[in-house]
Amino acid sequence: MNRSLVGALSALLLGGATLVGAGAAPATAASPAKAPAKVSTEAPAKVSAKAPKAVDFTGTVALSNCSGSVVRTPGSADSDPALVLSNGHCLESGFPGAGEVIVDQPSSRSFTLLTASGGRAGTVRASKVAYATMTDTDVSLYQLTSTYAQIQSSYGIKALTLSDSHPTQGSAINVVSGYWKKIYSCNIDGFAYRLKEGDWTWKDSVRYTSACDTIGGTSGSPVVDPASGKVVAVNNTGNEDGGRCTLNNPCEVDQNGTVTVRQGINYAQETYGITKCVTTGNKIDLNLAGCVLPKP
Repeated sequence: MNRSLVGALSALLLGGATLVGAGAAPATAASPAKAPAKVSTEAPAKVSAKAPKAVDFTGTVALSNCSGSVVRTPGSADSDPALVLSNGHCLESGFPGAGEVIVDQPSSRSFTLLTASGGRAGTVRASKVAYATMTDTDVSLYQLTSTYAQIQSSYGIKALTLSDSHPTQGSAINVVSGYWKKIYSCNIDGFAYRLKEGDWTWKDSVRYTSACDTIGGTSGSPVVDPASGKVVAVNNTGNEDGGRCTLNNPCEVDQNGTVTVRQGINYAQETYGITKCVTTGNKIDLNLAGCVLPKP
C-alpha cells in the first residue's frame, strides 16, 4: 500500500523514482527498494506434488488504479451476480479508516476484463461494493451487474475460484496483475502474525519470497496457487525503504510483540475466510457460522 500511481508517475518523470502506488489513493504493493532484506530460513512445509497448472490472465481485471479478478466461491451458482475481488485501499472512495467496514454501498465502477493472454475482452460494471475493509484484512468485493453465466456467454471468460482452505508455507504462487498485464512467480515464505502499516493492522498475512517484487498497480492482484488454480490471497503491500510500521513500510509483529522489518519484501491477505461469509445468491452474510470478517 503505497503512493498513488499518479504521484509515482510524477516522481518517475521528475527524478526516475520507482513506481510504487496505484491511484487516487495509495493502491499497491511496493517494489523492493535496494537489496531485499534477509527472509526466513525456516524450512518450508511439505507441499503437494501435483503438477502445476498454467496460470494466465483468465478471470483477471484492470481497475483504474489497481488490479483485481472476477471470483466465485465453491458454492457460487452460474446464475449468481459475479463478484470482483480487489483491495480495500483500491476503493474509488479512498481508504477505509481503521475499524471501518463498508457493506452494500452503491457503485457503478467499471472493470476491464482480460483474456487469457492479457488482451481486452470487454467491460463489466459494478452495481455495488458488497464488502470492503482495511481492518484485519485489506479487501474489497464488488457485486457486478452481470452473472457468471452472462460473462462466460459474452466473453468466454470463467471466474477464478477462491480456495476455502488456508494457504501453505513453501507452496508456489503466481501474483497476476491485470493492471500491468504481468505475472509474478515465487513461493510463500511464511505468514506474519500481525502486519502493521500506519493506522492499519492485518492478521495472518502471506509473506512472499523476494522473487515476487511487485510494483505499483499490482494491489488487488489475485494470488493463485498453480497446483489447484485457485485464489489463495490478494496482493496488497510491501516494505518500500526499510521504515518501521509506517505508510508504505509495513512491519511484522509476532505474538510477543516483537517487530521485524523486511525491506523489499511484499505481502498479501488470505482470502479463504471470505468463502465462510458468502451465502445463497453470492450475498455477503457476516453472521454466518465460521465467518470472521469484521462487521460494521
